[in-house]
Amino acid sequence: MKLNHVRRGSGEPLLLIHSLGGTLSQWNPVMELLAAHRDVIAIDMPGFGRSPLLPNEVEPTARNLASAVIEFSESLGLRSRPGVAGISLGSWVAIECGRLGGASAVVALSPAGFWRSPLGARPNTAHDLAKRIRPLVPLLMRNEELRHRALATNVHNPERVPLQDAIDLIQGYGGAEGYVEANRLMRTNTIGDLTDLDVPLLIAWAEFDRLVRNRPLPPGLLPPGVRQTVLPGCGHVPTWDDPELVASVILEGTSAGVASAAAAAGTGDTGE
Repeated sequence: MKLNHVRRGSGEPLLLIHSLGGTLSQWNPVMELLAAHRDVIAIDMPGFGRSPLLPNEVEPTARNLASAVIEFSESLGLRSRPGVAGISLGSWVAIECGRLGGASAVVALSPAGFWRSPLGARPNTAHDLAKRIRPLVPLLMRNEELRHRALATNVHNPERVPLQDAIDLIQGYGGAEGYVEANRLMRTNTIGDLTDLDVPLLIAWAEFDRLVRNRPLPPGLLPPGVRQTVLPGCGHVPTWDDPELVASVILEGTSAGVASAAAAAGTGDTGE
């Protein structure tokens, strides 16, 4: 299926996947930093932003979303399997891309799905509100206090989010046709055992995350090859809090995939 996307840079491919209720605008702060080293493609997942919903008979589970993302990335004729980075649900989808053979390496920022057991149902109150006020968002977001309150759950430093990005975030959230069902399926499943993941995985937890975890998982819960790090000073969506740090973590975490692709091509060029 066709997905709305933006593409920048050149080199080995890097695919970026936003969070639940987000859009590709979450990657605005790091696009040029990453594009200096990679062929970067930021997408709107099916049912979010300007991308269409999955077909009616296909549930928007993380795995099904990943299948659609892989199908789309393959349609671009990329030079090799992309490194894939995501935020929250996008991280879970990135991991599923790795499981399905559609990623050379995965970086999971503030990943959803690492809860011990499925979560219970939860009202979609915030989404419903964002949907109702969507036409007024450009006006409301001009008020700094309202903008700060609207963004503080996701961004540790809301004042760093430009006005237009804030408008895009709230309007994208309220306009996400796939939100309710994707949220339900996300909360009633878990990532599960990662021993079937055979590509490099780097998990980055945000120090001030208010939605999932803010510290690494205890030893023994992940396969030995999975690495974890912490993003100091960052919230759940960390790209505005520290763009340079986030970009460096993504580039470092996907470097193993780049090296593998270069070796396969017989070049030895890592693209760094």
